[in-house]
Amino acid sequence: MSAQRDRYLAEIGISAWRLRGAGAGPESLRAAAAAPDAVAPHAAAPDAAVALEPSRAGTPAADAGGAWETLAAAVRACTKCALHRGRTQTVFGVGRRDAQLLVIGEAPGAEEDRQGEPFVGRAGQLLNAMLHSIGLPRSEVYIANILKCRPPGNRDPQPDEAASCTPYLAQQIALVKPRAILAVGRIAAQWLLQSDAPIGRLRGRVFRYGEAGTPLVVTYHPAYLLRSPGEKAKAWTDLCTVRDLLSNER
Repeated sequence: MSAQRDRYLAEIGISAWRLRGAGAGPESLRAAAAAPDAVAPHAAAPDAAVALEPSRAGTPAADAGGAWETLAAAVRACTKCALHRGRTQTVFGVGRRDAQLLVIGEAPGAEEDRQGEPFVGRAGQLLNAMLHSIGLPRSEVYIANILKCRPPGNRDPQPDEAASCTPYLAQQIALVKPRAILAVGRIAAQWLLQSDAPIGRLRGRVFRYGEAGTPLVVTYHPAYLLRSPGEKAKAWTDLCTVRDLLSNER
């Protein structure tokens, strides 16, 4: 593992370790990955095997500037639900428009509402470190939320609010054409998968999303990881699944 990866793992609270000798087998790796503060550098989530389609040719999303601007303008002007009355500004999304990875969260918080960008503040810093740990700077992914406006008091999105915003998110997914989706947090995972299962049952697997069958991985929200650092090892396993999915596509 590189010194840079060690540094980013340290930032997300994971103590990386190296195998001594060449005799350690898969059982040793699984046992180490189960430890709360020791994670194998090539850990993979259980049941994560998936057959991916060949890599796409070209980057059409990068040339779809007009479609992006039209969509962003529609979001800025949206009054489909009551949330527009209390927003400072909409939080459309940020990042590379032809990204291999699309990160989807729940909704803007107070700082996101002020800055107009998803995942800022302490949770955003942790997300950045998580992405860096698998070799993806924030600028190389696309990040969006289910909701484009902040719910009052940071409450959970209501079904009608999520339903109003979903067409915008669907268009973002169609424009980006990601090779994988990372659903961050319970609310995002349950809405995208239309499931009421707890996040502990949704993570550790690879789902297929939408007509394109895009691989979708679920992990914990960075804000939750800040409150529950003991779960960071599980989040690292989820990130390794994403990394392996993307590597298999190259």
